[in-house]
Amino acid sequence: MAENDRMEPGLPDVKLLTLFDVLYRTRSVTRAAEQLGLSQPTASIWLGRLRDQLGDPLFVRTPAGMSPTPRADTLIVPGREILESLRRFAHWDTSFEPETTERQFRICMTDASHITLLPTLLVELRRQAPRARLVATGIDKRTEQALQSGEADLAIGFAPWLGPGIRRQELYAQDWVCLASRRHPRIQSPLTLADYLAADHVAVPSGTGSNLLDEALAQERTTRRVVLELPGFLGLGVVIGRTDLLVTVPRHIGETLARASGLTVHPCPLPVEGFTVGQHWHPRYHEDPGNRWLRNLVARLFLADRPTPAPGPAQQSS
Repeated sequence: MAENDRMEPGLPDVKLLTLFDVLYRTRSVTRAAEQLGLSQPTASIWLGRLRDQLGDPLFVRTPAGMSPTPRADTLIVPGREILESLRRFAHWDTSFEPETTERQFRICMTDASHITLLPTLLVELRRQAPRARLVATGIDKRTEQALQSGEADLAIGFAPWLGPGIRRQELYAQDWVCLASRRHPRIQSPLTLADYLAADHVAVPSGTGSNLLDEALAQERTTRRVVLELPGFLGLGVVIGRTDLLVTVPRHIGETLARASGLTVHPCPLPVEGFTVGQHWHPRYHEDPGNRWLRNLVARLFLADRPTPAPGPAQQSS
C-alpha cells in the first residue's frame, strides 16, 4: 500500500487552517496575507481550496469586510483548537523563559480594567518579558469559549456567568462609591441618601456589576434620575468634573478616575452588594508554563494584601 493511501483523505492543510484563523480575525484577505507573509493571490487560492474542501463560502464580501458565514462561525473554535494543539505538539516544552519569549498573551478584560489594571500589568510585562506581546480584548459571553480554545489565556474581572469548569482565583473585593465634581453646588460630605436621590446621574449600564446597582435600587423601591448613559468609562471623569452629575461605580475604577480628574469620592449611601474581581483560566492550560507565569504575575500585582483561605481546586493559581 502506498504511503498516500494510508493518509486520511479530506483533512485540510495546516496552512489553510491558519489562513482561516487569521482571516476570521482580520476580516480582510489583504491583511491576512500580509500577516502570513503571502501574496494576495496566494491567499485567495488557499481560501478557494478551503472553500472546496468544506463545501461552504466561509466568508462573503460586504462593505464592512469579509464577513464569516454561519458555517465559519461554527468551525472557528474547533479550527483554533486544532491549531493550538499542533503548536503545542510541535513546541512542547516544560520551561518558560520570560526574558526571551516572543509569545503573544491574550487577556479578556472589562473596560474598567483597561483603565485600572492594564497600565500596571503592561509595565511589568515589558520589564520581565520585553519581547512578549499583550492583546487585551473585551470580556463577554464568548469568554468561556475563548479560554477553552486557547484563543485567550486569562480573563480578569467580575464574570459570574463563567461556568463551574473554569478555574478562578480571587484578587480583590470591590464596594461602591459615588463620584462628584469638587465644585458640585449641592453635594456635601458625607453624601446622604436624600442628596443621592435628588441628584442627576450618569449611568454606565454595561459597566462591571451594574446589575447589582440596579438590584439595589429595586430593593429600595426607588430610582435615580439618569440624564446621561455612557457605553463605558472612557471620558466619564471629564463629564463628572465639568457637570453637577453623580455616578455610582465600583471603588477601584472610581478612585482611579478621581485621581486622574480631580473628583471627590463618597461612600455610596445606597446599600449595594459588593463583588470580587478575579482571574480566570481553563483547566486545559493550568499546567502550561507560560499561562502559569502570567497568572502568578497577575497575582503578585493585584492580589489584595489580606488573609485568604487556602484556595480550592477551582481557585489554585499554581
